[in-house]
Amino acid sequence: MLKKRVEDALNGQIRVEADSSQIYLSMASWAEVKGLEGISQFLYKHSDEERMHMLKLVRYINERGGHAIVSELSAPKKDFGSFQNLFKELFEHEIHVSDCINELVHVTLEEKDYATHNFLQWYVAEQIEEEALARTILDKINLIGNDKGGLYLFDRDIRQISADSAAQDESI
Repeated sequence: MLKKRVEDALNGQIRVEADSSQIYLSMASWAEVKGLEGISQFLYKHSDEERMHMLKLVRYINERGGHAIVSELSAPKKDFGSFQNLFKELFEHEIHVSDCINELVHVTLEEKDYATHNFLQWYVAEQIEEEALARTILDKINLIGNDKGGLYLFDRDIRQISADSAAQDESI
């Protein structure tokens, strides 16, 4: 049985994951209308992944005798200015999500809920990967600068990141 404080904290993380899905969906739509097909595919996949993270939390809470709450969401930004700014915001958002996960882990330790602490280790590892990927993408974008040819190649290559992660998901 989940303690109320842990249940409330997990429900808070459901909202964080849902917000993340919405943010990445908005980013994907923006990229798509800008003709950045590879970037949009990458972000649509990212949006789907965030929704799956949310569903994993919903199921966990309910299986442990709690009640997962699906709350209202705020509308995300619609315009990101440039693909460089979009990925800078994505990186900053991933750091925010990591901070939220770390706070949630802290709550489980204070409440001595070691089962939930163990469950959350998947999220901790996932955030390490997400931050590393976002940092790598930002590094590549900084190399490109304002070079249109570099943007074309980057857009093509980031589509491969989406295909590679989809292949990994299917093999699991």
